[in-house]
Amino acid sequence: MSSAAGPLTEPQVLAHTKGRLFPNEDESTAYAVADTQFATAEWRPGQPVDPAIRERLAPFNHVRIGGGYPDLVGVRPLESDLLAVDRLGDDPPLIAIEAKGHASGGVDTQRGIVQAYDRLHEANAAYLAAPAASISQTDRTLARELNVGVLGVDTAGTVEALEVPRVVGNRTTSEATALRFQASVQGVADASFGLNHPKNYLGYPLAHYAAGENETLLSEHKVVSAVTAARRGAAFLGLIEDRVGVEGIELTSLGEEVVRFAKARYGTVEAALAEFESWYRSSKRFVDLAPAWGRLARRVVFAYPATELLVSELQTMLEDGIAEPSLVDTVEYLHALHPTFTVELFIKGDDAVRSRVLTDDGDLRRSALEDGTVYHSPTVFQLKAMLYHTGILTDRGAEPHRLEPLADVWALREPV
Repeated sequence: MSSAAGPLTEPQVLAHTKGRLFPNEDESTAYAVADTQFATAEWRPGQPVDPAIRERLAPFNHVRIGGGYPDLVGVRPLESDLLAVDRLGDDPPLIAIEAKGHASGGVDTQRGIVQAYDRLHEANAAYLAAPAASISQTDRTLARELNVGVLGVDTAGTVEALEVPRVVGNRTTSEATALRFQASVQGVADASFGLNHPKNYLGYPLAHYAAGENETLLSEHKVVSAVTAARRGAAFLGLIEDRVGVEGIELTSLGEEVVRFAKARYGTVEAALAEFESWYRSSKRFVDLAPAWGRLARRVVFAYPATELLVSELQTMLEDGIAEPSLVDTVEYLHALHPTFTVELFIKGDDAVRSRVLTDDGDLRRSALEDGTVYHSPTVFQLKAMLYHTGILTDRGAEPHRLEPLADVWALREPV
């Protein structure tokens, strides 16, 4: 992506800034979204936005931080040349960026600094990003006084940190939590859950603990042949900590509890794995097929942060008289209460989908929600299937291309 000749526009400034602060989209502890206003094909009348810029800025969401909606918000451990303290406790900092570009009235840098300062009510660090030539010493002095970082962007796309902010603490909000969730191992990425039966993930910590190769054990006992997907899902469910290389895998306390359960019930994990063979290719609900294992799987799935939110709000919907909400009903209801989390959990992250589903103000378009192909498969198929197998939901999941959102029911099997 390169800047067009002439003054830098706000989308160009923001795209270069994202490239500097979030250079690796596959980084496991990083996640960022641009505001929905940048999904437009024209930034100003007669001023089209380069598709490469929109692609660089995607995904889009309308995230409220402080008293407004930053142009870019994300989570990532930043380098020392960008942030005075590179971490806050065990979590990477929540970062908010306000971008300013050339408009008819020039570049409103001071307004951007004040907007960035407002984001510090909830963000750990906030920045103004603007064309480098437009940033004055007065701007830099104001930014230092307010603890706002200043990023100067030139026409070649180089981003220089002119003022480096100190990391600060903040209060946790549902919007900030949603972004942190996405940046964690338990975020909703396209490759989060590749399998739709909880036994496939329960088997992984057992095979890791047992003597022998994981792949061989899982295959021999007909647990699962897609070992890589099982490993990834076990990490997303918090059963293992997955580092680089097989030797980097460690059981979490939840994964150790699965091992304890297996040893207490069967004597050895090998004997427990042998039990998995009897469930091979069974389509029966897991909690009915193997009640004790199903209850264990329910505990594991409920520990996944998205599950608790879903169950809580589905219970509230029932109390509000919505006994069997469709997927569309569920998404609309959740979005009113947890907009950022809902979009990140249910809606695909690519530019075309988010632009169809969200207005510039971050509202949902119901007509787009009626198309099954806009949804994250890991949520509406794999996660929902696991919630079904563990006795939490009444219905299975469906692949997006087969999904009928208005008929897809999201109801609790055992409401209270």
